[in-house]
Amino acid sequence: QLQACGGGLVQVGGSLRLSCAASGSRFRFEIMGWYRQAPGKQREFVAFITNLGSTNYADSVKGRFTISGDNAWNRLYLQMNSLKPEDTAVYYCNAVPTTLTNGAWGQGTLVTVSS
Repeated sequence: QLQACGGGLVQVGGSLRLSCAASGSRFRFEIMGWYRQAPGKQREFVAFITNLGSTNYADSVKGRFTISGDNAWNRLYLQMNSLKPEDTAVYYCNAVPTTLTNGAWGQGTLVTVSS
């Protein structure tokens, strides 16, 4: 099961670093990503990284967020800078595409950006 952590309350313009780990093992998938769900909205894609290090970002976070993974491919990170109120959401990690996990979602972490 995937578990995200590192969220919290931060002011506009601040930074947070999120982490994600699988339960004591390597990620089973070649592409891992971050997703988020804001209050009252659908879950959306944020960023992904392949096990070879290629990355891709949603336009809304490009230039502000950086996704990375460790060499053992068992931890995923999301460095979030220049945070905006619209970044407020619960953040999750999951495989890309999420159909690979049959729609299962692990524990997310709440990020709240105050203005």
